[in-house]
Amino acid sequence: MLSALGLDSVAETVYRTMLAEPMSGIAELCEQVSLPEAAVRDALDRLADLQLLRPSRETPGALRPVSPEVGLELILRRQEEELLRRQQELALSKAAAARAIAEYTDLRPGAGTDTAERLVGLDAIQAKLEILAAEVARECLSVMPGGAQSGASLEASRPLDESAMGRGVALLTLYQDSVRNDPDTLGYARWMTDLGGSVRTCPTLPPRMLLFDREVAVVPIDPADTRLGALCTREPGIVASLVALFEQTWQTAVPLGADRPQDAETGLAAGERELLKLLASGMTDEVAGRHLGISVRSVRRQMAALMERLEASSRFEAGLRAAQRGWL
Repeated sequence: MLSALGLDSVAETVYRTMLAEPMSGIAELCEQVSLPEAAVRDALDRLADLQLLRPSRETPGALRPVSPEVGLELILRRQEEELLRRQQELALSKAAAARAIAEYTDLRPGAGTDTAERLVGLDAIQAKLEILAAEVARECLSVMPGGAQSGASLEASRPLDESAMGRGVALLTLYQDSVRNDPDTLGYARWMTDLGGSVRTCPTLPPRMLLFDREVAVVPIDPADTRLGALCTREPGIVASLVALFEQTWQTAVPLGADRPQDAETGLAAGERELLKLLASGMTDEVAGRHLGISVRSVRRQMAALMERLEASSRFEAGLRAAQRGWL
């Protein structure tokens, strides 16, 4: 029950037993939970690390359990602080990645340096990806925003992904949550996981990127206009920033086989909360849909459902009530 708070089943059992029998020593605990002394001591160390045990003021050297009202609240507070820290790091990484990519927008077709090459046209991009896919030795990290992927894109990727996974290359791919509703993209993602790849989804994603062995990055010159082509760079600073951005997004994403959890307090799914934030910031339905990788019709359907839950007759009223409830 308390695994989400960092307690395994043994530590939770020992904690519950100590709450019921706070005066128990090591020997009594071993007998009560039917576990060897080493396992009980490991559980006590874990509970002490989580500050669910404190030194006894009556019996020197003994430990007493902290009440759940106090101890579990402290754990939740630490988790909230850690989540806030990660979100701040993610925001900084996004900004750094955007600045790094912007420095190369003045590259022209055919121009290149020892560390950067501009790729113009789908054929040039596909040819470069085939070379990089053949050379990759350890891992390939991918961010695929925009919701459902085109059939042509999936078919072009299939032989490259299959060959890489056959050589033992780790493939980690991020899609938007909306692909769970697209049979073709969902089928491709499941095919990847069956072959050993790892796929996770997130409501919103950074711009499209491919990272090969943490040494080479392929990103769009302008995420808003892919016709300008892609940039292939080996610049260590840019690649490191993009890798950090990928890793932080990966930590907050949900594995493909798991359901996207709802907020226990508000009952909102992550995508619903993100939609409210986007619309509250002044985005149109069309722009919000592009950010979430869903259609305008889906945006309006989800917003209508949220308005009904908020008992609001207008979007303005819905925004006010969402803010009052702490949904924004």
